Amino acid sequence: MSKTRHTIKAYLYDNLLTPDPNDFTARVSSERSLSVADICHSAATRGGADVSDAAMSHAVKLFLKEMAYRLCDGFAVNTGYFTAVPVVRGVFLNPNETFDPQRHTLQFQFTQGELMRREIEDVEVKIMGVAETGLYIGQVEDMKSRTVNEVLTPGFNLRVTGTKLRVVGDKPGVGIFFRETATNTATKVDEGDIVVNNPSELMIIIPALPAGTYQLEVTTQYSTGNKLLKEVRSAVFDRPLTVK
Repeated sequence: MSKTRHTIKAYLYDNLLTPDPNDFTARVSSERSLSVADICHSAATRGGADVSDAAMSHAVKLFLKEMAYRLCDGFAVNTGYFTAVPVVRGVFLNPNETFDPQRHTLQFQFTQGELMRREIEDVEVKIMGVAETGLYIGQVEDMKSRTVNEVLTPGFNLRVTGTKLRVVGDKPGVGIFFRETATNTATKVDEGDIVVNNPSELMIIIPALPAGTYQLEVTTQYSTGNKLLKEVRSAVFDRPLTVK
């Protein structure tokens, strides 16, 4: 049996997918997101790499660029640590129907590989108890592409689930925003485009966002009592969302 070399901490949250009020789901408490440069620096300073972090970073970026190119040609990729395949989603109504970007989507699906699964043996998961039930974004579903926590399709609905999400209050900053990570520019969702506004679920129409990577932010004065909070509270979804 392998020695435990890693520890992952997770907190428990209400399970919004079942009617049982007593069950929970676990959410990993992520330290932070690491870039290619961060990982290459770690490999050079801790992992015993025999090349500089700059050289490794350059090589990794070349590899990823070529991998993306080959995936776009229809190849599957198996690195041992993950597999990647192109997939077409959507319903075709007859045998002669062609691909329609308005009804069908092309995506790339990544799955952990055998080498990554072996690493699990060296990981200890510590459940830290029930998380504080504050404002929390748990899941985002793009209703056009039917993808979860990945894609944004401007002009179509986005379903957001979590806790204490209801958007209310008149303080500055209250609302739903998409913040482009490259420029830090925030685009607010028009109040008329909030279709469902419940504590556990939001349904919104995604604004006309240009291609890029975004963070979803919800800011509100919602409280479980009859009074609004005196100050706003915000939650930022911890996964990047992409407009293609």
